[in-house]
Amino acid sequence: MAIDSTKEVKAIARYIRMSPYKVRRVLDQIRGRQYREALIILEFMPYKACEPILKVLRSAVANAEHNNGLEPTDLVVSQAFADGGPTLKRFRPRAQGRAYRIHKPTCHITVAVAPATK
Repeated sequence: MAIDSTKEVKAIARYIRMSPYKVRRVLDQIRGRQYREALIILEFMPYKACEPILKVLRSAVANAEHNNGLEPTDLVVSQAFADGGPTLKRFRPRAQGRAYRIHKPTCHITVAVAPATK
């Protein structure tokens, strides 16, 4: 089963308050899979990263269906990656008047779907 990359449709979620490292371990599980299979995997995985990824995947499929007239049952996750976004810097008070910097990472999640050629 090959993927037709010319009709690739994508969706992007930006500034998600989650580490890209934690998101990537979930994206690695759905890359290259059928849409229905990816939905089932995301529904039952125990990670918090599944929620925003599921939202982006559904958005990509909705884009493909509405804008390009593609059938959701034929779609395959052709690309799925997470890039690092800006890091929020916060301070935590410590002993003797000191302050420690805390980094709160964000990420941009991109999911692309394409029709599978048989």
